[in-house]
Amino acid sequence: MIRRLLPIALALLAVVPAAAPAIAAPAPATVKVALKTSEGTIVVAVDTKRAPITAGNFLAYVDQKKLDGTTFYRAARAIGNPKRGFIQGGVHRDARRSLPPIKHEPTTKTGIRHVDGTISMARREPGSAMGEFFILAGDAPAMDARPGGGDANAGYAAFGRLVSGKPVLQRILAAKTWPGGSGSMKGQLIRQPVKIIEAKRVG
Repeated sequence: MIRRLLPIALALLAVVPAAAPAIAAPAPATVKVALKTSEGTIVVAVDTKRAPITAGNFLAYVDQKKLDGTTFYRAARAIGNPKRGFIQGGVHRDARRSLPPIKHEPTTKTGIRHVDGTISMARREPGSAMGEFFILAGDAPAMDARPGGGDANAGYAAFGRLVSGKPVLQRILAAKTWPGGSGSMKGQLIRQPVKIIEAKRVG
C-alpha cells in the first residue's frame, strides 16, 4: 500500500510550486513621532520619502534621545492674529546635544510647503540646520523657497506635518513671552519654556 502511494505523493510534490521568497515590505513614506510636552502631546508625521535628509536628521535626534529634556522656547505670534505664527523648540544651540549640520533641502525640491501644521527646520543660513525645529499655526508661504537661487531665496526645509495636538500647539503659541530680546526673536522668547519630556517614534 505504501509503495503504491509513494509515486502519487511524489507526483503531487512535483506539481506544487515552491513557496515564493518573502518580499520585504517597503519602508513607510512617513514616520510618526510623539513629542510629549509639559502642555500635552504633539504628534507629527515626518516625510522620509520626499525629505530624506531633513527627516532623517530629525529622527536621529529622536532616536538618540537628544530632544528629551529640551524645550519649546519660542512663540512667534503673527501681528494682529495671535492664533497664527509658529512655535520653535529643540536643542537651542546646546553643543552637547547637537549633531553635525545637514544639507539644505528646499521646498522646491521636496514639494512640502509651509502650510498650517507643517514642521520645518530652524537655521541661520542654508546648510546650518541641526536640532532646532518649528511647527506652523497657519500658512506661511514666505518660508518656501523661491526661484532665483541664493540664500535669500532658499527658504526653510519643511519635512512633515502635524497629525494631532493642535490645541497643545495653540497653548504653547499663547504662552507669555519676554518683551525684550533682539533681532527676529524680540518679544518671542517664552518666559517659562515648555519642556519636551520625551520624543519617540509611534506606530
